[in-house]
Amino acid sequence: MRASGHYRRVLALARTEWRAIAAVLVMGVLAAALAALQPWPLKLLIDYGLNDNPLPWPLAALFERAGIAAERTQLVVAASMLVVLLFAASAALDAALTMLWSAAGQRLVYRLASRVFMQLQRLSLLFHSKRTVGDALSRLTGDAWSVYTIVDGLLVAPAKHLVTVIFVSALAWQLDRTLTLLMLCAAPLLALSAFCFGSRLKRAEREKREATAAVMTFVHQVIGAMPLVQSFGAGARNATLFSGFAGNAIAATGRFALVEQSYGVMNGIAITLGIALVIYAGGKAVLAQELALGSLLVFIAYVRTLENASRSLLTTYGALRSAEASAERVMEVLDADEVVRDSVSARPLPAREGSSGRLVFEHVSFAYDADHPVLVDLSLEIAPGETVALVGASGAGKTTLASLVPRFFDPTGGSVRLDGMDVRDIELASLRAEIALVLQDPFLLPVSVLDNIAYGRPDATRDDIVAAAVAANAHEFIRELPDGYDTRLEEHGANLSGGQRQRLAIARALLRDPRVLILDEPTSALDTVTERQVLEALSRLKAGRTTIIIAHRLAAARAADRIVVLENGALAETGSHAALIARGGAYARLHALSEVAPPERAS
Repeated sequence: MRASGHYRRVLALARTEWRAIAAVLVMGVLAAALAALQPWPLKLLIDYGLNDNPLPWPLAALFERAGIAAERTQLVVAASMLVVLLFAASAALDAALTMLWSAAGQRLVYRLASRVFMQLQRLSLLFHSKRTVGDALSRLTGDAWSVYTIVDGLLVAPAKHLVTVIFVSALAWQLDRTLTLLMLCAAPLLALSAFCFGSRLKRAEREKREATAAVMTFVHQVIGAMPLVQSFGAGARNATLFSGFAGNAIAATGRFALVEQSYGVMNGIAITLGIALVIYAGGKAVLAQELALGSLLVFIAYVRTLENASRSLLTTYGALRSAEASAERVMEVLDADEVVRDSVSARPLPAREGSSGRLVFEHVSFAYDADHPVLVDLSLEIAPGETVALVGASGAGKTTLASLVPRFFDPTGGSVRLDGMDVRDIELASLRAEIALVLQDPFLLPVSVLDNIAYGRPDATRDDIVAAAVAANAHEFIRELPDGYDTRLEEHGANLSGGQRQRLAIARALLRDPRVLILDEPTSALDTVTERQVLEALSRLKAGRTTIIIAHRLAAARAADRIVVLENGALAETGSHAALIARGGAYARLHALSEVAPPERAS
């Protein structure tokens, strides 16, 4: 999409703050008028206070109406008071303008960031599998600020500075037309500079953003795997890798700074040439008594005002080109079509019956990309209330198959049916309300225990939440926490043991009361005593529900009603543990390979 398209879309977002932006624009016009009046006390002082020149009729009439004698002493006092009044008015107006636009701009940024955040949550796991968490964070926290820069660069700053240029040019034209034309002769050079450096600024800014995102991604991954990092003593190696990523970011930042500085130098040359011409021509006019000294000083002040306005406009242009790169990255997320959404004919799941929870996979195929299929023409039926364990080597497709049930992504071929309905024809909210996940590493938020259990059912009563905790064998340890159910958890539930975290996850699933339960081997990292408590809670959770266990260890599959073995994305065999061992096929081979001492478990 062209830059104008990004700008239009960002400006469309700004409509929500149109009142504040309109007020900012009005204040910008007033600020420009005050800026144009700032040098006039100099003319009053030099031409009429220090020299015995008669006041022009507008000033004479003003002094007469104010009851001030147009004497030289009074003119000096008036000039000094005017300086103070103009400064005070300008400072107050600038402060109000800054506060108003800062608040409105922040609201715009967080409104856009909220849209990006919601879109990231809607996008399928297929989208997220192609991108890093650090990249998403960079787009959400950094690139979302492009809305502030673009609205400021297209509306707020240009309005103020362009009106300043108009006012100053109009007043300067009244003083001396030739000098005004000389003052404005730098404009074509500035436009040429902007044309030459615009695309370079945008490209350099995008490279800088992407290099910075790579640093964030690496740091996020290392911090998330801190136990592994420390156990392997990889701190020094990671520091070396970090230096490499940081070096790329520094180099990209340096390239951007070089382009930006070169752009600034070109603009400075154009502006300086304009100032030199004005000083030369204006000085000659004063010597020839064709221009009053006070008028020349006002003119020089105006040149400086125009210089500052021009610099600000050019800086804004450079920021716009940089913000365009950030806007592109934000729009890439908002425009991503890898969203699992309701079909036009989608409808809710029918009310539960005694046989609810039947899952049927009909000739299912799936591939993250066309050259690497993960599932190939797989058919499987799971009866209501049946517990099925999915086993197979890493990459066999276990997690992918289970992820098709809640529509984390859709199959590229075939269909998945729940209680006779294709899951693509079920309203997404209705489908996912009937599915609960208990993961190997439970997801807990830094909020209260109560809110974590109610995460999947926020309208639940406190009694319902306590009942779910009791059924999950979690009530006793929750009562012993400092604030009981109101205890705020640390990040990832760091103030709980592994078994306690799992029991909270089970309580959350119990409270949701789903038809289908997906377990990602939730006891694999627990000691024997804790595992027994969790398994007891899981047995209550599985009762009467269709359950899929993603079994990374074969020990977790033995208690299932049926074991399904996957090989290269296809169904290799299915049956009970004893029947599959007796058959001597794929499962028996996996079982033979797994006959090693189990790893130590953490409580």
